[in-house]
Amino acid sequence: MLTSIAFARFARRPPACLVGLRTAARALSTAVPADDRPLAGIKVVDLTRVLAGPLATMMLIESPKYGDDTRSWLPPSAPLPSASSEASYPRPDLPPESAYFLQANRNKRSLTLNLKSREGQDIARRLVQQADVLVENYVPGKLDKFGLSYSQLSPLNPRLIYCSVTGYGSTGPYASAPGYDVVIEAEAGLMHITGEKEGKPVKVGVAVTDVLTGHYAHSGILAALLRRERTGKGGRVECSLFESQIASLVNIGSNYLISGQEATRWGTSHPSIVPYQVFPTMDSFIMLSAGNDTQFAVLCSPEVLNRPEWASDGRFSTNVRRVEHRSEMVKLIEEVLAENTTEEWCERLTGKGPINNIAQTFAHPQAIAREVVEEIEHPRAGKIKLAAPAVSYDGSKMKMYRPPPYLGQHTEEILGELGYGLGEVKQFRKDGIV
Repeated sequence: MLTSIAFARFARRPPACLVGLRTAARALSTAVPADDRPLAGIKVVDLTRVLAGPLATMMLIESPKYGDDTRSWLPPSAPLPSASSEASYPRPDLPPESAYFLQANRNKRSLTLNLKSREGQDIARRLVQQADVLVENYVPGKLDKFGLSYSQLSPLNPRLIYCSVTGYGSTGPYASAPGYDVVIEAEAGLMHITGEKEGKPVKVGVAVTDVLTGHYAHSGILAALLRRERTGKGGRVECSLFESQIASLVNIGSNYLISGQEATRWGTSHPSIVPYQVFPTMDSFIMLSAGNDTQFAVLCSPEVLNRPEWASDGRFSTNVRRVEHRSEMVKLIEEVLAENTTEEWCERLTGKGPINNIAQTFAHPQAIAREVVEEIEHPRAGKIKLAAPAVSYDGSKMKMYRPPPYLGQHTEEILGELGYGLGEVKQFRKDGIV
């Protein structure tokens, strides 16, 4: 089997060309020093592909020929130097760097490895002996064939945290089925509750089940590392798309389990709160929410919608009454909002809710203030922009220290660290091992 391994450790809209970019001239704070990074010194072997697994790990073990599937998911991609350019870049035989791959693989190194070969399996085991964490997202049982299952690797490294990310889990009638975000959205209830009330089910705009699963896996690994500090022993962490999506139904799932109440689609509306939905304005749309009666009174005030009489109207004075008279309330608000533009309404609102596109999102003054974009030099694509981590530590952001790798970029480097000589690496390449 050819695979690849990675090692890891929202006023007036500004011009769309501005992004929330961290620069030397305007920094939120100093970057977290290398030795102070929360997981400094933790070595992760990443045997995952696509999104859920790579998000959980952020060294990369890839197929010598093609690598991670998402490398070929383009356009869009980061542009390479033009044919007429004097600039040179490594591996001109490879396609451009896929934007999909780039966003989930920062701070990693890439080693290509043929896991079908005995030599490739030996290299992988040598990696594991030095690792703290291994993350994989193969169909359950697949890695047993290569001697890389938890039961096979744990004796080599009893402190190893082994995390499996699967579609449906390792047991049950669906255990051997592959998992795909959009299929799990359908099977695990999310698509049933997503979309307009009278419309058909729709998927979420991003692969949210993959993202959720990646975060569950990430937190599970961290908990296992903490346990290892107490016990000295590693262990196995298992996380599936199916279970992650069901757990993420939160109050919707609880409503059914506690009362037997089946959920329905509400679009942007809320079954128990009015107003709480997207409304059209004179020129676009805005999201309005009044979570309690005090907030509703503010919304009705002369400073905002200028309809103070609504707050004392028996039909609308309490949230319970507004839910009972939902259609009347919504129609009245729509008539008022149609009188002005979204920007004009935003100037009156404390919690602003314009429906921003992606360019407006990255140009949002808060995005700029919080430096949600980082720029880094990529060896093949030059300067690229990526979304920065969403977490700060002691007021500091963890700056990217390594761009997402191109396919096999660190093969020689990693093999050298494992004790292989240049002659051995050359033979590995000749034999298709790396």
